Amino acid sequence: MIEAAMRAVLGAGGWTGRTVLDVGCGTGFHLPRFAADAAAVIGVEPHPDLVALARRRTRRLPTVEVHQGTAQALPVPDASVDVVHARWAYFFGPGSEPGVRELDRVVRRGGAAFVIDNDPTRSTFGAWFRRGFPEVDPDAVERFWSTHGWDRTPLDIRWSFSSRADLEAVVRIELPPAAAEEALAGHDGTEVDYAVNLWSRRY
Repeated sequence: MIEAAMRAVLGAGGWTGRTVLDVGCGTGFHLPRFAADAAAVIGVEPHPDLVALARRRTRRLPTVEVHQGTAQALPVPDASVDVVHARWAYFFGPGSEPGVRELDRVVRRGGAAFVIDNDPTRSTFGAWFRRGFPEVDPDAVERFWSTHGWDRTPLDIRWSFSSRADLEAVVRIELPPAAAEEALAGHDGTEVDYAVNLWSRRY
């Protein structure tokens, strides 16, 4: 659903034949997906262990390269990428100014950048997130992206797990301990509705 929304913003062809930069690529989960259509894919990740995993995941993909680096100092040349994907990398807007300036530097004219982030104003997970991270002000986050020229596409997705144990494990990763236990105590089953914001900007 998120990829479809990105393609809708990009228009015909999406990222086909273009250079894609995945900021905060982690273990490289999304890199092969982009590589199926893109001409070149660059992953940037600050944590050395995750860089190694991303390189292992993509070692047979000649159009993919992975670099250690940060959002505020991207290891790519000026005006060298067409599409930027950052999922859970520019957390909560305010404080991300250096990373946003780097996007201004690296994205070619006619390109686009996408930031995927939590929407704590909607959904079951949104309510859990709000209780777990009360310091995050959704209005301040929206003001941040809007004043920097980004547009918001709200998306309703969901988590679906094959077992309750898997759901509980992920919730305990995502939320502080007390908030995680409170959320799990009040929620049955193996699915959770989850609202996210797709922030986008054309260059």
